[in-house]
Amino acid sequence: MNLAEDIQPVTYLKSHAANLLQQVNDTHRPLIITQNGVARGVLQDPESFENTKNALVMLKLMVQGEADIRAGRVADQNEVFSRIQARINIHREQK
Repeated sequence: MNLAEDIQPVTYLKSHAANLLQQVNDTHRPLIITQNGVARGVLQDPESFENTKNALVMLKLMVQGEADIRAGRVADQNEVFSRIQARINIHREQK
């Protein structure tokens, strides 16, 4: 993070929105927006936002998986694939 470039007051955002949007899309660094010297928002490019969101989903799934392993909620790989195939077959039969 470049503090001089990546933290701007809301008044600067109001008058330089297009430039700041270009900045976050070019650098892929979030921009902290302040109001009265306090951080009040973050401006981020869509690609970085999507990547962050996907990473958080993956981390959540990993934590859930680790909890399942610790609790003994595990199944053999062949058993899992057999159950999936059975569900696919049922779904096909219903059509």
